Amino acid sequence: MNPVKIIYVDDDIALLESVSELLSEDGFIVYPFTNGFDALDKLLREPVDVVLTDIKMPKITGLELLDRIRAIDTETPVILTTGYADLNVAIDAIKKGAFEFIIKPFDFSYLIHAINKGVQHKQALQFEKDYKAELEKMVVQRTQELTRALKTVKNMSSVVIERLTAAAELRDKVTGLHIARIGLYSCLISRSLGLSEDFTDTLTIASAMHDVGKIGIPDAILLKPGRLTLDELKIIESHTTIGAKILKGTSFPLLQMAASIAMTHHERWDGSGYPKKLKGKAIPIEGRIVMMADQYDALRSPRAYKSSLDHKTAYGILTQGDEMTSPEHFDPDVMRAFKETASMFEEIYDNQANLLKID
Repeated sequence: MNPVKIIYVDDDIALLESVSELLSEDGFIVYPFTNGFDALDKLLREPVDVVLTDIKMPKITGLELLDRIRAIDTETPVILTTGYADLNVAIDAIKKGAFEFIIKPFDFSYLIHAINKGVQHKQALQFEKDYKAELEKMVVQRTQELTRALKTVKNMSSVVIERLTAAAELRDKVTGLHIARIGLYSCLISRSLGLSEDFTDTLTIASAMHDVGKIGIPDAILLKPGRLTLDELKIIESHTTIGAKILKGTSFPLLQMAASIAMTHHERWDGSGYPKKLKGKAIPIEGRIVMMADQYDALRSPRAYKSSLDHKTAYGILTQGDEMTSPEHFDPDVMRAFKETASMFEEIYDNQANLLKID
């Protein structure tokens, strides 16, 4: 692989020089700048893998630099650093398209982790583009419904959607594919239920933001390989309300549905879910659909604390139950739609798994 190229911007010359030297010793190619205008000029002349910039700078702030970068480049990860913690500033930065938000003084090993995660994110975007082109060829041979669903997901060009999901979920190379799968599964269920075309198209895209609230969950908890404590579980569960808070307050129907999904995709038909323990049809239909899609994909996907399950096993758990899952958790109509389309669920997941092996 070619060395990772980084643009690093900070008006603290001592910090700029020391961090640049450490990054260079670690094998990165670093282009250091004390102001954002020079950095932007460099980015226009030579694409890089990651941009690392301080927020508080003279002439042009880190957030202003972020805006200018996003106007010309929607994919290069931008990592913001600051000497103070402010949740509102962090949320604003993510909404503007920031990939990560690091508080100074930062641990160098975590900085390396954030940079590598950004590189993986950019690689995942390219992988997903290549994947979608290949999957379209496979799907078009089977049903027109899946072709339309794929085109809807393929046209997810909104910067807000792309950046919110990236910041919340792209912790590794394959999570972008998880996002695409949730959209395809949700589309299948919605069509099987006979819901309108407009609703189905909106759901397919909005479902990608179901876990956007994970932006507020520390990696130490979110990626913990062992069993979570009760306090840690409560923190994990708060991603539903955090996501709804980020997405609500807009007149845009897509984001209104995304906020609803973020809040309700862990509610259960029997009232045993969270965060509000809603029951039955008090749970919006979009939340009931994404809950089924997310549960299936979670069972099929490997995690730090569990191995992946095959389709037959995952289907059995959802339809018959086990010690953690019960059929009573799901809307009976959604369950029926899942059973009718289960073979296509399997096809979607297995096609992506095969593409990963090829890659």
